[in-house]
Formats: sequence, C-alpha cells, structure tokens
Amino acid sequence: MKQHELDAHDAETKPDPARRGFLKAAPLGALLVAAAAPAGAAPAAAPVQPDPNIKRGYHETDHIRRYYQTAAYW
Repeated sequence: MKQHELDAHDAETKPDPARRGFLKAAPLGALLVAAAAPAGAAPAAAPVQPDPNIKRGYHETDHIRRYYQTAAYW
C-alpha cells in the first residue's frame, strides 16, 4: 500500500471523539433527573390496611382436595 492510502485508511478507522460525547454525558443527565424527581414529587399516600377478614395466601378448597386425590401416586 502507498502512504496516502494508509493515511486515508487510518482516518476512516479512528473513532470520532465527538460521537462519544453523548455516551459520556448520558449518566450525568440520568443523575440530574433522579435528583430532581424527589424534590417535585407529591407526598406518598398512607398505605391501605388490608381487611383482616379476607383469607389471604394458601387455603385448601374442594377443588384443591380433588386435585390432591387425583395426583396421589401412593
């Protein structure tokens, strides 16, 4: 290869520093947004207490008992 061809090839393969400026500044913008969010946010409402009379979580029903009977292998 000739010298001017090598110089042209090097110019094409070198990264452009201006293109990376956005990637360097993006985390700073995210930090600014995160820092500004609590300042303008409305106060959180008090959590609603669940009704203690409503069954929650696992509880055995007729449907589940029937499944246990059909799935038993012993």
